[in-house]
Amino acid sequence: MRKINIESSQAVSIDKLPKIGPEFFNRPTLLVAQELLGTVLVRQIDESILTGRIVETEAYFGEDDPASHAHGGPTPRNRIMYGPAGFAYIYFIYGNHHCLNFVTEAEGFPAAVLIRALHPLAGVKIMRRNRGQANLADLTNGPGKLCLALEIDKSLNGISLYSDELHLVRGDYHWFEISNGPRVGVSQGKNRRWRFFLKDDPYVSNPIRSK
Repeated sequence: MRKINIESSQAVSIDKLPKIGPEFFNRPTLLVAQELLGTVLVRQIDESILTGRIVETEAYFGEDDPASHAHGGPTPRNRIMYGPAGFAYIYFIYGNHHCLNFVTEAEGFPAAVLIRALHPLAGVKIMRRNRGQANLADLTNGPGKLCLALEIDKSLNGISLYSDELHLVRGDYHWFEISNGPRVGVSQGKNRRWRFFLKDDPYVSNPIRSK
């Protein structure tokens, strides 16, 4: 458990903030998974801008990680994980929802960070419409929920995280505490505490496990 300083993106206009570049992602996955916390995900849809602060992530890396899509080697599905860092890896799971991941580390090494939860900031009205959800507390507190709220699906699979349609920004800084715990919904690799989240943030997807 440690403390980090992250942005309060409401204090600075999103369109005046520089995008986080691909070099941010080309680093060890566990480090990226933690430093993503507090950054702001920006989703541009036509003239609309939807944003949310990342409050929960999970790391998956290496073919020896039994919970990773790369366990067992490359396939057509996971090929983006083996590509260069700084691209989105998006897949459809359980015949139900999409999951957004950010590819990390050097090309050829399969690694990605799953974005598990967002704290919604801008475009909340559109997010609610997309989800058919009036309850703000449940709007983006899960990987499938945030993808539906921000209109993220497989059409964006492989998109650069430096694009206008999908990117990250930083803002001014405040202190928050990071906690970690087991990854959620995996049957193997449960001993790897590679889920990271902002302590006490109401949008963390598994509050019981966050204590």
